[in-house]
Amino acid sequence: MTVQRSISRRLKRGLGLIGVAGTVLLLAAVAFFYSVTFTHLDARAAMIRAIKEMLEHVALPLVVLLVPVAIMVLRVIRQAFAPLEDAAARIEAAQGHERGFRIDASQMPAEALPFVYAVNDLLARLDQAARRQEAFAADVAHELRTPLALLSLELDRLDYDDGARLKEDVAAMRRLIDQLMLLAQIDAAEAAQTAPEQVSLADVASEVVSAVAPGIIAQGKLIAFDTRGQAAVVNGRREAIAAALRNLIENAARVTPAGGTIQVFAGPHALLGVRDEGPGLALERLRDLVQRHRRADHASKDGAGLGLAIVDRIMAAHGGTLETDPADRELVLRFPAT
Repeated sequence: MTVQRSISRRLKRGLGLIGVAGTVLLLAAVAFFYSVTFTHLDARAAMIRAIKEMLEHVALPLVVLLVPVAIMVLRVIRQAFAPLEDAAARIEAAQGHERGFRIDASQMPAEALPFVYAVNDLLARLDQAARRQEAFAADVAHELRTPLALLSLELDRLDYDDGARLKEDVAAMRRLIDQLMLLAQIDAAEAAQTAPEQVSLADVASEVVSAVAPGIIAQGKLIAFDTRGQAAVVNGRREAIAAALRNLIENAARVTPAGGTIQVFAGPHALLGVRDEGPGLALERLRDLVQRHRRADHASKDGAGLGLAIVDRIMAAHGGTLETDPADRELVLRFPAT
C-alpha cells in the first residue's frame, strides 16, 4: 500500500525539528556561557545558579515566544493550502458539468501554478477531443439518413414477403441514427450550457404511448398508461426524455408475451416507469447492459445493443438515473427533483 506524502505534515515536522534543535543548541550555549561565568563558585552552586538563570531568562521567554509562533505557523500553513482545498471542492461540485470546466488560477500560490496550468491544458484537450468525436458522430448519423431513406423507397418497389421485414429493419436503423444524433445534440447542449426547458413527464409519457400504441397492438399486445399521484415537471430536453421512454417501451414489448399488457406510468413525483410481463431485470444485469455493445434479453435488437446504453446516457445528461425493480418487473427513469 502506497503511503501518501503530506506537504503540510512535512512542513510542521520540519519546523518542529528546527524549533527543538534551536532550543537545545541555545540552552547548551547558555549553559556553556554560565559555566565560564560562574567559575568563582563551586561546581554544585554554579550548576544551581546556571539552571535558575536558564529557566528565568531563557526557557520562559522561549515558551512565551514559541507558543504564538507555533500557532501562527499552523495558521499560515493552513491558509497556504486553502486555495488547493477550495479548488478541490469546486472540482467535486462540477460533477455533471465537466465540459468547459477549468481550475481558477487567480488565487493559487505561485508554486502550484505550473500544475494548475497543466491540468487546465489537459481539460482543454479533452474538451476538444470530445467535440471532435461528437461532431463526427453527428456527421456520420446525418450522412446515413439519406441512403437509408433511399433504401426504404427502393424496398417499397419490391413485391415479396421479405420486403416488409427489411423495411422494419431499415426503420429500426433510422431510429437508432436519430437517437445517436439526439445524443450528439445533448452533448453539444451540455458543452454550450444551453438552458433546458420545463417538461411535463405526464405529457411526454402520454404522447409516447399514443405514438407506439398502434405498433404494440399490431403485435397482439396491450399498452396502458396511468399517473401515480402528482407527476413532476422537470428541466431537460423533451425529445430526449421521449426517446428514453420509447426505448424502455420497446424493450418491454419484446419480453412481454402475446396477449400481455405493458404498463407505462408517470409519478409519483419525478419519475417515469414501464412494467412488462417478462422475467424482470436484475440490477447487476442492468449495469452490464448499459455498457455499449452488450446484449441480452433486454438489450434492444432495434438499437444494435445500444438501447439501454442510450437511455442511461440520456438520464445522466439530465442528472437522473435508470433504475430497475426486478420484483415488480419495472424499469424506471428517475429525475432529480426541481
